[in-house]
Amino acid sequence: MDFLHDLVEQRIQEAIKNGDFDNLPGKGKPLVLEDWSSVPEDLRLSYKIMKNSGYLPEEMQLRKDMLTLEDLIRCCRDDTERGQLRSRLNEKTLRFNMLMEERSMNLSPALAQYRDKIHDKFLNPPDKEN
Repeated sequence: MDFLHDLVEQRIQEAIKNGDFDNLPGKGKPLVLEDWSSVPEDLRLSYKIMKNSGYLPEEMQLRKDMLTLEDLIRCCRDDTERGQLRSRLNEKTLRFNMLMEERSMNLSPALAQYRDKIHDKFLNPPDKEN
C-alpha cells in the first residue's frame, strides 16, 4: 500500500510542478461543504449521487417548493393569488408530512431540529431593511 501512496504522491507533485492545477475553478477559495446531517447516514451517498445528476428526492423537492411558496406568499400583494399560493403550500406541507410519517423520519433528532429551524424561519423572518 505504501508503494501506491508514494506513486500517487509523486504524480501529484509532478502535476503541481507542471502547473496542471493552476487554472482549476475555485482555486484559492474555500471548499463549500454541504450539510447532510438531516439525511440518514445510509442514504447520504445515494442522495449525493442523485443531487449531482440533477434529481432531488421527493421530500427534498417538497421542502424546496415549500420554501419557494413561502417566499412568494410573503411578496404577494393580490389576496386571491395569495390564497392560491397558501393552498398549494398546504398541499405540499401535507404531502411532506405524510411522506415523513411513511419513512419514520419524524423520529430523527436531526430532522426535528431542522424542522424547528424552518418553523422559526417562517415565524421570525429576518428584516430585509438592514
